[in-house]
Amino acid sequence: MSESDNVVAVILGGGAGSRLFPLTRERSKPAVPLGGKYRLIDIPVSNCINSNITQIFVLTQYNSASLNRHISQTYRFSSFSTGFVEILAAEQTKERPDWFQGTADAVRQILPHLRGWRIKKLLILSGDHLYRMDYRKFLRRHEETSADVTISVLPAKPEDAEGFGILRTEGEGKIVEFREKPTGAALEEMRVDTTAFGLTKEEADRKPFLASMGIYVFDYEKLKELLKSDEKAVDFGGEIIPAAIQKCNVQAHLFDDYWEDIGTIRAFYEANLDLAAPLPKFNFFNTDSPIYTRSRYLPPSKLHNCDVDNSMVSEGCILNGVYARNSIIGLRSRVDSGVKIENSILMGSDYFESIQEIKANTDRGVPHIGIGPDTIIRKAIIDKNVRIGRGAKLLNLSGKTDFDSDDGSYYIRDGIIIVPKNGVINDGAEV
Repeated sequence: MSESDNVVAVILGGGAGSRLFPLTRERSKPAVPLGGKYRLIDIPVSNCINSNITQIFVLTQYNSASLNRHISQTYRFSSFSTGFVEILAAEQTKERPDWFQGTADAVRQILPHLRGWRIKKLLILSGDHLYRMDYRKFLRRHEETSADVTISVLPAKPEDAEGFGILRTEGEGKIVEFREKPTGAALEEMRVDTTAFGLTKEEADRKPFLASMGIYVFDYEKLKELLKSDEKAVDFGGEIIPAAIQKCNVQAHLFDDYWEDIGTIRAFYEANLDLAAPLPKFNFFNTDSPIYTRSRYLPPSKLHNCDVDNSMVSEGCILNGVYARNSIIGLRSRVDSGVKIENSILMGSDYFESIQEIKANTDRGVPHIGIGPDTIIRKAIIDKNVRIGRGAKLLNLSGKTDFDSDDGSYYIRDGIIIVPKNGVINDGAEV
């Protein structure tokens, strides 16, 4: 029997995604576009498929329409297979009239939907992390240690550890203590010898802490027991995991590779731009473990008289006389002559406008979907279906850190300009 037999994956779609607003104004966090053509949800789903785990539930409760559409149009397994990727949205029942109150409560509420699957192990994942992992190694560690719960951990430097839940282990990896974002002396007490997990002495000295990735394997029956024993516990990290450490065999599985929580605008922005670097930390060109997404059958992109470097250009784009540096240019982007794009993310468009539609909009003084001539964009995120007119300047010259425009046409977060989905920036506008 392989490690992936009788394993069901549950991907937590997250809450309202307020830290990613306004990208989550009209969509759930897992549906946020990534790398010009993907969505965040494609990362954990692809990791599952590449690990031969093909029974996958995605839990959501906020703005789930676009996520539902993406899942249904993308992940269709053979009718001779038992594989599926299915959305489970929060639902009110007589027994449970409330929405999901936290990560553990979300799993507790969907347990009735898991009856009849003969589940032995439940793999619980997050929908807003960027990483590539073979979950079979994770499951193997769980089996070999006869664990009730196994937590995937990252070796962390002291300066990074304060932002995580930190775990202390004994022996060959049994977890004996958990502390949420400890500092000072409380953090120092959580030091462990990470050479026990295969790190060299030098690496272990640099990274003496074990940070929880928020990714778990549970023995299914043990999970039901834990969720039932404390009906008021709503969160895995803060409540269920500490309780499990007290009475169960909880083991650590070390993941020592690139991993990024992209739950904030700054992290999202930096992770995306890094994808366009000559040697990115996360490689979409790994053919052994591909990242899957929706097949759109778009034409190749056309570039005329352009100067583009350190950038990614997706399918279906039309670029005329464009200067671009360190940027992502997403699906169906139309960018006119004289446009300069630097350190920016263009998410593209959901559809092509016809020549007739563009002319009709121009006659009404409405910019076409895309970027109009002679516009300059620097350090910005341009969401889908945005219309930016001629000669606009998106530069944040006033140096604002956080700002909301009165009409909602743009926002600034961490000094990054964000034009939300379907937004309009008129000719000559300056941001």
